[in-house]
Amino acid sequence: MDIQGQVVALACSVALSAGGAWWFLRRFSQARHLLDTPTSKIRSAAQGYVEFYGVLHDSAEPQLLGPLTNTPCLWWRYKIEEYSSSDKKRSWRTLESGSSEALLRLDDSTGSCLINPRGAQVRPLTREVWKGSLRHPLGAAPTGWRALFSSGERYRYTEERLHVGQPLYAIGDFRSSGGGRQGLDLAAAQGAVIREWKSDFGGLLQRFDSDGNGQLDEREWQRVQLAASLEAEDRHRLQSARPVQHHLAKPREAQPFILSCAGEDELVRQFYWQAAGGALLCVAGALATAWLLGINSF
Repeated sequence: MDIQGQVVALACSVALSAGGAWWFLRRFSQARHLLDTPTSKIRSAAQGYVEFYGVLHDSAEPQLLGPLTNTPCLWWRYKIEEYSSSDKKRSWRTLESGSSEALLRLDDSTGSCLINPRGAQVRPLTREVWKGSLRHPLGAAPTGWRALFSSGERYRYTEERLHVGQPLYAIGDFRSSGGGRQGLDLAAAQGAVIREWKSDFGGLLQRFDSDGNGQLDEREWQRVQLAASLEAEDRHRLQSARPVQHHLAKPREAQPFILSCAGEDELVRQFYWQAAGGALLCVAGALATAWLLGINSF
């Protein structure tokens, strides 16, 4: 092997080892997060990182339709691929993909929680894969004998969905609003109101510039601050009077955000197997690196 080939091989082995180590740490950490987070009930859950078990129900938003099958659902994800071949290389190339972002409603025996699926690892129960000759399929996936004659088609379609009544395991950042649950940070709330008013500075001057000079002096600015404090208190009072609403979304920190029809035990088992695969890649890359460095030392 020439010097250039050795350098390329060494870089590949180092990258394999580093990638395997990263994958091991990522999957192992995710498994530990799931195991270390106790299951909570929606009504009594503490604010912050929690996990729930429940059942999906209709939300206030209109029901969605799967983009490839037109099947009614609560959430969808799709992918359209094209088969390509050149010389000895054959592969499926992704042409289109996407997922819905409508809120989901999870119910348990104590209450309901709205879930924003944006940024989540979604593992749905329903997954359909089929092939066709058109870039966009005409309706639902073929079944029975029709599916047997689609093996030679040019396009491959994948649609995954969540449906009403399906079980769901959810882990993410939990927040509640209304129902008198939120305390008032008056300084922060006052600042938010003032920033909102400043966005329409002409209107602000019209309300508080009593001498009409186009500026707010110290006394006028004190009036602005007092009015903003009163407005912030009124808004908080109205917010507290509303019925309590629970929301689950992606955590700000690097914690798993998972929505899965499979339970925690199955997810943890999958993560541990994937972590083991990453560890094997790391060891293989390290051994290859040591072997290549050993060759260069002679």
